[in-house]
Amino acid sequence: MDEALGGLNGVTAASIEPQQPITVTGSAMGLVLDLQVSQTAPFNGGCSSSLTNTVTITPTFSLTPISIEAQPTNSANGKVLGVEGLITSVSADGSSFIAGELYSVGEGTSIPAWQVSVSSDTVFQGVGSAAGLTAGMPVDMDLAIEPDGSLLATRVAVYDTDTTNLSLAFGPPMVIYPSGGYQAVYPVMNALQVEQQGQLSSLIGLYGDLNAATFKISGQFANLQSLPFAATFNSANMVDGQDVLFSTHVPLEVFEPLTTITLLPQTIDGTVNAISSEGNFTTYTVTLASYDLFPNLAVQPGQKTLLTHPNTAVVYVDNNTQMLNSSAISVGGLFRFYGLVFNDNGTLRMDCAQVNDGVAE
Repeated sequence: MDEALGGLNGVTAASIEPQQPITVTGSAMGLVLDLQVSQTAPFNGGCSSSLTNTVTITPTFSLTPISIEAQPTNSANGKVLGVEGLITSVSADGSSFIAGELYSVGEGTSIPAWQVSVSSDTVFQGVGSAAGLTAGMPVDMDLAIEPDGSLLATRVAVYDTDTTNLSLAFGPPMVIYPSGGYQAVYPVMNALQVEQQGQLSSLIGLYGDLNAATFKISGQFANLQSLPFAATFNSANMVDGQDVLFSTHVPLEVFEPLTTITLLPQTIDGTVNAISSEGNFTTYTVTLASYDLFPNLAVQPGQKTLLTHPNTAVVYVDNNTQMLNSSAISVGGLFRFYGLVFNDNGTLRMDCAQVNDGVAE
């Protein structure tokens, strides 16, 4: 909870003691900790001007086992998608590397660290093979938990291979200024204010010039070309709330020219209000939860209107989508959808990789 106060006191060690002992069966066992954030640390609806709020924490969570399959395919059987890391070392033979958790500029060190192995089946994106990996590279990984508990990378993507003066930040763009009052301060507009991960009270955030940046899309999805809409991501259609990773290679000041901006998958929670089909896809029109970023950020004063209906998204599901929901998707049902969110001429559209049961507001 130090993050709620801007990390003033650094990282605070914490531990959770289950009410019942955990019995491990077999050589390795998976456990899923489902933290109920709103019950654990209630939010009072505003920020403290003095940063002296007392935050009461009552850990509320469930801990359940999962069976790890020999070749896991989703989060329910031992596969983890879209893990963002920063390589700290690569083995001499290229068979493995160690990556720490990716952190945004100004956050400090990366904790935890993962030992990751690669195989002949590992898909590399941005580099030709494991030989192209070096310390200091940010990586976007899909990981499979092996029966012995070790981690095997099924996909490793590098969106910026230059480690010189590299600074990174990721999260949702909070404010995009294509024009307006700030133009007098920054002649070249198209600026991005990014919430620094773990520094939520940094309301100013980081500003970056989008004009010279190379826009990329996560390599996690292989079906973008088959979507019945143009799945594009650029400075003209980027909107507040999309999950992005950006890099820059200049000394950090107030306003940095950005090198790369990569669209990453994210989760939305909402109620299905219509079901249809387009080509090989089933489409679900979803009314987003009231706390979702898209409807909240789209109505900020002074923002360029990019979304026609910011509280609605159309979700595209095909035979590649992992359906982990316990009940069939129907109108009025509440579900969570994980995938890439695009702005298609004012309409939010998601290429969906996984569906889970929704979480009540």
